[in-house]
Amino acid sequence: MRLLDVDGRVSVADLVRRFGVTAVTIRKDLEVLERRHLLSRVRGGAVTADGADEGAFEMRLRHRTAAKAAIARAAGALVPDGAAIALDCSTTCYQLAHELRGRRNLIVVTNGLRAAELLSDSGVTVVLPGGTVRRSSWSVVGDFGDVVVSRGRLTMGFFGIRGLSREHGLMELSVEETTVKRRLAASCVDVYGLFDSSKIGRFALHSFVPTQRITGLFTDDAAEPDALDCFAEHGVEVHRVPVDHPHETSA
Repeated sequence: MRLLDVDGRVSVADLVRRFGVTAVTIRKDLEVLERRHLLSRVRGGAVTADGADEGAFEMRLRHRTAAKAAIARAAGALVPDGAAIALDCSTTCYQLAHELRGRRNLIVVTNGLRAAELLSDSGVTVVLPGGTVRRSSWSVVGDFGDVVVSRGRLTMGFFGIRGLSREHGLMELSVEETTVKRRLAASCVDVYGLFDSSKIGRFALHSFVPTQRITGLFTDDAAEPDALDCFAEHGVEVHRVPVDHPHETSA
């Protein structure tokens, strides 16, 4: 799934070489993933499924865990007790939800079902917008109109991304996720993008927060400073967070 995320296509022959298993095993695994609507099989391999998320949530949760946890800790320091904030359904925001469990009188508006479940037993008031459950990302999607905007401004919002663009700001691949993130961001006074450095330079289609609306960016210290200088020039606060990965293997 990670290879598909980067290249959009995988071949059976390449997967056999990478993982040291038989072609029969690889084809069976591709069949399982296709039944879960995570990819589409083609002759000789597989391609990204139409409308598929950026990999299944559980798969992404295990990817670059140390970087996401460090980013979440740094971003969580911005959130005071009593704030009203937005979180999206990204795995980095799920890590941020862990950091927020001890906050008092916190209100969190989120379309992330896993984050909502995590926060709901911690004294945090959780607000879920209406919509349709998207199973692969454990999110609620749909155009929920002004149900959030009409109820007052949120202090800040935190959003994962598919890609980052100097011209277009925070980017997503899925139209459904873009619609929700756009609505949530519109209700926030301050907007922060949270992403590990592997997201820099990735392809994405839809902007949900333009560059001039971004308050700050949080990424890990593997991000090249040159790739973020253009945002600092626009007045965006850029945070490159140190990461300690004592046991994490490269992905």
